[in-house]
Amino acid sequence: MHVAHLSLADFRSYARAEVPLDPGVTAFTGPNGQGKTNLVEAVGYVATLASHRVAGDAPLVRLGAERAVIRASVVRDERSALVELELNPGRANRARINRSDNVRPRDVLGLLRTVLFAPEDLALVKGDPGERRRFLDELLVARAPRLAGVRQDYERVLKQRNALLKSAATARRSSGRVELSTLDVWDDHLARAGAELLACRLELVALLQPLVRSGYEELAPGGGPTLLDYRSSMGEGVPLSGGRESLYAALLGALGAARKQEIERGVTLVGPHRDELGLQLGELPAKGYASHGESWSFALALRLGSYELLRADEGLAPGGHPNKGGGGLAGGPVLVLDDVFAELDTRRRERLAELVAHGEQVLVTAAVPEDVPEALAGARYTVAQGEVSRIS
Repeated sequence: MHVAHLSLADFRSYARAEVPLDPGVTAFTGPNGQGKTNLVEAVGYVATLASHRVAGDAPLVRLGAERAVIRASVVRDERSALVELELNPGRANRARINRSDNVRPRDVLGLLRTVLFAPEDLALVKGDPGERRRFLDELLVARAPRLAGVRQDYERVLKQRNALLKSAATARRSSGRVELSTLDVWDDHLARAGAELLACRLELVALLQPLVRSGYEELAPGGGPTLLDYRSSMGEGVPLSGGRESLYAALLGALGAARKQEIERGVTLVGPHRDELGLQLGELPAKGYASHGESWSFALALRLGSYELLRADEGLAPGGHPNKGGGGLAGGPVLVLDDVFAELDTRRRERLAELVAHGEQVLVTAAVPEDVPEALAGARYTVAQGEVSRIS
């Protein structure tokens, strides 16, 4: 899988950009603020329909323009697909696949898979639980695009239920009354969608655990075992086994038990939106105890585990390039390394480069050519003042 051509119109700093891309490694170098990250951000948007830098689409549209357009020619299994996305802040975005208008943006999901390494990844370890929930959910959708619909259904129901609870809390404080007869209906919908999302997350964490542990050992040999620990907002005493129907019943019961408190506070306190992915290094939680280098290794191991899992989905064997005798990650999704090497010490920089060098397509950004490790030999572009120029 790789992107053969990227075309941008009014995206971020680019009025226009045409960038042909080859399989293998491509590095974009140039001073900060010139638009290197904008290029790989566009590639990531095609894969996820979201930016890794901002929550909404408005910042992605060039100042003064009404919309932005991303076009990517995606090659997969020797077949090519032209994906076009039109970003319209404040209005519905539009999508085309092979010039056909009869598609929704969500239909694009799955045509391109990417795994992104970026400075923001440190938040996976040091940030709040929302960062780790988003990591899980984005990987779920990358593996099974249908789950984008499950996430949207859950978020829609959660929004409606929170609105009802907020009205009840406001009325309660003013000695008024609010009709809560529909709350049982919203509980049922939330528990049903939540059970599906929760079951998928639990399955994902079980699959990721050995891959993350292996990835951490590759980056920091002897650094101690890692553990992924899914923590439900339903409480420690609620079992997370037994399948979707069991999880549905558990969520429904937990919502009922929390109803009085939820009405007082005006917000939903139970469900996947309140869960946490615990990260443990040795006997201690990584957050608050891991050093800067250990935190980076854990974050990178999460990305390496994601990459291995997506490769496995495509029937590729774990780790190892067929012509290199192992020790690398061949084939699979497009790897994006956005200014990540400047954040790493020499040992981690070199080891990460060795691990990813044989990916089918690896896109790297760096402020100076010297930040690109020698193991990542390949095409080179310079990016300056809105111009993208190939130099080798």
